[in-house]
Amino acid sequence: MQSFIKHTGLVATMDRANVDTDQIIPKQFLKRIERTGFGQFLFYDWRFEEDGTTPNPNFELNQAAVKDASILVTRKNFGSGSSREHAVWALDDYGFRCVIAPSFADIFFNNCFKNGVLPIALPEADIDHLFAAADRGPLQLTVDLEKQTVSDGDGWERSFEVDSSRREKMLQGLDDIGETLNFEAAITEYENARSW
Repeated sequence: MQSFIKHTGLVATMDRANVDTDQIIPKQFLKRIERTGFGQFLFYDWRFEEDGTTPNPNFELNQAAVKDASILVTRKNFGSGSSREHAVWALDDYGFRCVIAPSFADIFFNNCFKNGVLPIALPEADIDHLFAAADRGPLQLTVDLEKQTVSDGDGWERSFEVDSSRREKMLQGLDDIGETLNFEAAITEYENARSW
């Protein structure tokens, strides 16, 4: 898993609440066994016209101004629906390192930390501010996980909360398996000491 320490990136906004995992990555694309390659199908039903290949010119992420966005700002209850990790894999593979919203579905929120995408919950007033700022022109934000701040470089800065254990794992780029491997020597010592 890629570590997350400090990231500065272009913001894409999605003015939609209750975006569920079926919308993030539709079920027909879940047949892949790798964690990669899902980005091309992110928000598939919204990004493309009915033919499945023509970009929908009205969809937020299809706007030229946010082509290389790596921070997604959206509305409440993002990631609701099923527990599929593929939703986070698709966001990551597309290029998003961070999602900022007023609230997240619990399982999606947990899956983000396990897969290197930082979910940040900010009050609705701050989300409204970010939408308004993005409407005025391209918006870049800096997300600093060490300091637990989001800032725009023009004086706007907010703090966010992250569980200390999750924060440390993301800073080090450790998923659950990586964290377990930190104890490899102790595990080996235990296994060697056991009498079978």
